[in-house]
Amino acid sequence: MNLTYRTLTLTVLASALAACTTVGPDYHVPKEAVVKRDAANAKFMGASEQPYKSEPLPADWWRLYQDPVLDKLIAKAFSANADLRVAAANLERTHAVLEEVEEKKRPEVEMAAAPLYGRIAGASIGLPEQLPRTGIYDGDIKVAYQLDMFGRIRRAIEAAEADLDAAQAAADVAHVMVAADTTRAYAEACSAGYQLKVAQQSVDLQQKFVKLTGERVQRGRGIAIDNSRAQAQLDQLRANLPPLMARQRTALYRLAVLTGEVPSAFPAEVVKCTTPPRVASAIPVGDGAALLRRRPDVRQAERHLAGATARIGVATAELYPNISLGASFGGVGFMDQFGDANTWKFTLGPLISWNLPSTSSARVHIAQAKASTSGALARFDSVVLNALRETESALTVYARELDRNAMLRAARDQSALASRQTGKLYQFGRTDFLVALDADRTLATAENLLAASDAQLAADQVQLFLALGGGWENTHAQHADTHR
Repeated sequence: MNLTYRTLTLTVLASALAACTTVGPDYHVPKEAVVKRDAANAKFMGASEQPYKSEPLPADWWRLYQDPVLDKLIAKAFSANADLRVAAANLERTHAVLEEVEEKKRPEVEMAAAPLYGRIAGASIGLPEQLPRTGIYDGDIKVAYQLDMFGRIRRAIEAAEADLDAAQAAADVAHVMVAADTTRAYAEACSAGYQLKVAQQSVDLQQKFVKLTGERVQRGRGIAIDNSRAQAQLDQLRANLPPLMARQRTALYRLAVLTGEVPSAFPAEVVKCTTPPRVASAIPVGDGAALLRRRPDVRQAERHLAGATARIGVATAELYPNISLGASFGGVGFMDQFGDANTWKFTLGPLISWNLPSTSSARVHIAQAKASTSGALARFDSVVLNALRETESALTVYARELDRNAMLRAARDQSALASRQTGKLYQFGRTDFLVALDADRTLATAENLLAASDAQLAADQVQLFLALGGGWENTHAQHADTHR
């Protein structure tokens, strides 16, 4: 009893010491990190223009399009996308790794039992009597508890928790990408449908011009070469259709795969879409501080830095001894004596292991961990700078494409007016064939350029939303509820 009391006292004292001794640096975001700079948290330079407003980006940014079909597609993608399933599996694996590390805080229990047949050594040498050959048993229950006196386990848990947070951020990145890719594929399918519609209208107009030219030649008011020129322009306009058809079909295939379907099972309702989705109102973009809080890749990089810092403590703990408390209880003897008091055995005491020559390797591990931490900080800075660059670039590209679109629309309207006027003059013989042909060619070009710009605007909007990094918040909350 006295020995047990002393051992328990030693355990309590060691546990108290372990509670206040943790080697290695405590983590905090370094003051020199880019994310701490005022300029990184300021308003965006490009957000001062008319198409933007400083309000926070909504979590479900795709609902700004007010398109029920798109809402349904993204909901399906979130539930069935293969990449999201991979991210979820990786997250579950990281949960399991954390649980494995946390197990080191708990006592380890080991049981062993060995029923045997034989003879136990112990008879005196030279005596005629020998111990009999009979059934023998030997059993133990061992309990070991590692005293975390220098914080090795605590730092390992801290690193594993940071890895878990990084895995959660990686899953959030996957949600952002799936939301953006689904919207982009839908926009591209609709834009291709719209461009097909515009290109077909140009073909139809040119067919009328070819017919009118043929009638004029038959009446002697034109020459045969006019027919050839008109037909050549018609064929050129028809040549624009196949690439647009292929673009529409590949967008539909991509949309099917994003929503967890085989390519041939693309959504039928999107085939008929001829209006590219577009947010007509000013786009809420927030500021740099909100962006860096929202973007999951920034959070992922910061968590990697936290994990790398914690591993410096894990490596530093190698400089100190490992101390474990152990106890065992069991029995050994003949089978017919099982349970007798004289067959019981027990041990209780600390086990200290410390390999002094290994301190040099421990210092090497510390140097490696510090180098990894420096690399993680550089990576964190790079991700922050890239996030700001992507957002500023997306703001600028979208704003300038809006300007270009307005100019192209004005040019298209003027070309349409010139084409109508020239068509009437040509019909009544007031202008020559080449003038009319050129007016129609100019209108077709203007129509196609405007349609391409409308498609580019849709793509630029999606790229802006992708840069802003929204779309994961609701799924993140659902995941947190699942693991509470």
